[in-house]
Amino acid sequence: MKAQQEVLELSKELRKHNHSYYVLSKPTISDYDFDMKLSRLNKLEQENPSLLVPDSPTQRIGGDITEKFEKVAHSSPMLSLSNSYNKEDIQEWAERAVKLTGNEELEYTLELKYDGVAISLRYEEGKLIKAVTRGDGNTGEDVTTNVRTIKSIPLKLHGDYPDKFEIRGEIFLPHASFEKLNKTREEEGEPLYANPRNTASGTLKSQNSKIPASRGLDCFLYYLVLDKNPYKGHFKSLEKAGEWGFKVPQQKLKYVAKSATLDGVMEFIRYWDNEKKKLPFEIDGIVIKVNSYQLQDEMGLTAKSPRWAIAYKFKAENLSTQLVEITYQVGRTGAITPVANLEPLLLAGTTVKRASLHNQDQIEKLGIHEKDFVFVEKGGEIIPKVTNVDLDKRLANAKPVRFIPTCPECHTALVRKEGEAHHYCPNADFCPPQITGRIEHFISRKAMNIDGLGAETILQLFEAGLIRIPADLYDLTREQILPLERLAEKSVENILIGLEDSKAQPFEKVLFGLGIRYVGETVAKKLAKHFKNVQSIKSASLESLVKVDEIGERIAESVYEYLNIEANLSQIRRMEEAGLCFEAIEVILDSEVLNGKKIVVSGVFTKLSRNELKTLIEANGGKVVGSISAKTDLLIAGENMGPAKKIKADTLGIKIIDETAFLRLID
Repeated sequence: MKAQQEVLELSKELRKHNHSYYVLSKPTISDYDFDMKLSRLNKLEQENPSLLVPDSPTQRIGGDITEKFEKVAHSSPMLSLSNSYNKEDIQEWAERAVKLTGNEELEYTLELKYDGVAISLRYEEGKLIKAVTRGDGNTGEDVTTNVRTIKSIPLKLHGDYPDKFEIRGEIFLPHASFEKLNKTREEEGEPLYANPRNTASGTLKSQNSKIPASRGLDCFLYYLVLDKNPYKGHFKSLEKAGEWGFKVPQQKLKYVAKSATLDGVMEFIRYWDNEKKKLPFEIDGIVIKVNSYQLQDEMGLTAKSPRWAIAYKFKAENLSTQLVEITYQVGRTGAITPVANLEPLLLAGTTVKRASLHNQDQIEKLGIHEKDFVFVEKGGEIIPKVTNVDLDKRLANAKPVRFIPTCPECHTALVRKEGEAHHYCPNADFCPPQITGRIEHFISRKAMNIDGLGAETILQLFEAGLIRIPADLYDLTREQILPLERLAEKSVENILIGLEDSKAQPFEKVLFGLGIRYVGETVAKKLAKHFKNVQSIKSASLESLVKVDEIGERIAESVYEYLNIEANLSQIRRMEEAGLCFEAIEVILDSEVLNGKKIVVSGVFTKLSRNELKTLIEANGGKVVGSISAKTDLLIAGENMGPAKKIKADTLGIKIIDETAFLRLID
């Protein structure tokens, strides 16, 4: 059957490309070509449902709903490791290993200790059958549906793999994925996630598999579980697992090494204690294992951990300072975030004065009292966080901190919905920070991009009673603005020109600017492209909203609710009357040459502005991205482009063209 043969060939080819990209970090095909092949495979499977198999490359996008995570017993316990924080502990452990084995010349395998979520994967006949969390070590939860969306985890193996086995490792969220996720949440007015590890854990337990599919989870696998292991040592089994298609720690990257001496072990620890900040993911230490499986068996296990392995934990810089007070911030969605205001301290190279306490649960968990001395460290060496209270320094009459019952700005009683961690101020229409926050979001660069307006000017206009909602901006006159402090004739002219120019922004920008909860840039584009105009979105049912690509139930409910509130509809009508665009302009591609291509624009251009370049790229089917990566297809270089970008593009083999060549390309 011709279709069957094509499906088999495409599946094999796509698995190979997927492995090269996500496991080996050596892409062998452009994103566009990969997407075209994947699209073709998906079409064939839809036309021939009998050809669709669970390990097809098309089955990684997620979308399945998990009502309950079933409990699954591990074939052998997933034990935790004994921890050490100094070289003396390592020395004592090594001496015990020599005593237990009677072997004076032990060989050690050294690995990074990934700060993620432990996972056990079960394979049969080369196919992923089940993925189970650590749980209590004896029983975990079945998260197979979500794990199947992680692209570095193979659904089908190649090579001389055993018929049945388990492999264990760590699922984690890389720094880039974590920062991208928090950036999106900030733009949508949502509270930021505290750290990559907890975010990875929560993502893995999402009931909708579209969530883990979209967040860029990754996984290193490092421990093979076989009834009869044919390999003599742990290091060799890692190499074999890599040959079968698993992403294992690479020796060439120094993620794993062997040493026959304790000096070598200590050197590996010293190296990564200094270099860990350069890694694209978080580690919190080094794992040292006796390499020989025979000696591992001789050393055996304790009730909680193996005797043949130990973890050396890096010490995060953790300093004590006094809590001055806790203040509370109100976001544009009304979310209340408590902030610890601290006596300044120098931490990991920067002066820290404030640290987020996230929510009421975190304050209660830490047991913070007024004027306490608290320990502060930088989570992932980036975000300051309060980790503990110095009870020895607590004042005798100190009172526990109580979360505020009312909004600090408008004094409305706060609410906390079931299942949510944050308190919210429900007074959206009259709470000043929510009002100004929504307007600031509306004028922001990624929304209406209104030149001449900033947060300070918005606050001035609000306090003068000139604006309360974004639509009010378009009623402003020169006579109203000019009397305000620090606004001269030229500044007022720039504001009015910026407002007039913003009317040319496309529908998806206006939609994003409205500040609908959970509707970020990407969702706004999807909605605009699918429904074409705001009236169609308003008329859409919840069911039809959910059917749109990347729109889940939570987003659909938020959009549906927003467009069924009369005040919001009234604002949209005023914006339409002012000349804002609430209808997508159908763009006929000038050519297919950029279709699906990811393009970076860098430098200063003479014939076109950067915005004009971006418009032309998108009009011809391309996508403008902010930074160069292996996924970039093209770099358009202007004058004064940074040398680092050129070096990176050359290293990755990315084509570089100038402005003239680009215009020739699309003509």
